[in-house]
Amino acid sequence: ADAYLEELNANKKINRYNTDKARINHLLRFAQNNYLTFREIDEAFLRRFISYLKGEKKLSPRSVINTLIVIRTLYNRSIKQGVIERKHYPFGKDKIRIKFPETEKVGLNKDEIQAIEALDALTAQEAHVRNVWLFSFYFAGMRVTDVLWTKWSDIYDNRLHYRMNKNSKLLSLKIPDKVLSILDFYRDDKKHATDFVFPELKKANLDDAKDIYNKRKT
Repeated sequence: ADAYLEELNANKKINRYNTDKARINHLLRFAQNNYLTFREIDEAFLRRFISYLKGEKKLSPRSVINTLIVIRTLYNRSIKQGVIERKHYPFGKDKIRIKFPETEKVGLNKDEIQAIEALDALTAQEAHVRNVWLFSFYFAGMRVTDVLWTKWSDIYDNRLHYRMNKNSKLLSLKIPDKVLSILDFYRDDKKHATDFVFPELKKANLDDAKDIYNKRKT
């Protein structure tokens, strides 16, 4: 587990590092043992652990599954490295099955979107929050991490060009007319061509992945 977390940290996957570290800590606290062997993490152990997560920790079904996925990842890595034999693997058919629960997606309707657009008498901070949310909405649900990472140099030829933080995929999207007024809201704060559009990352240490993560998370 330590090696796995060190690898995430070295690859600057700070969000994944923090969430998976918390999930591993759930396991250690449940076992009350900081030196837990893979053979101890058998099917019966995991069923008790699942009950602990649902009951005592009151985690949602999705959070329980995400915690099991980390354990499965560690198991698979260790089998590949020859640390444990596959016959001890507690996941799969007739064992612990990892299945994501169905989730209900609730969207806003057209009237609700227009009501957000029409809000007035907002404070500067409220207007900024509305701008960031609408920027994401107008670009078809752009992730907030990518919204905050948007630079003025990404905007040219009436398009937004950016690389998705999640999977490094390059995208080029036509800028909707409603985004132009949002950009005008921040234009006076533009200090140079590669400056960020939104203020959250302007003061971040771009050489420090943890500082970037903390400012984006906040």
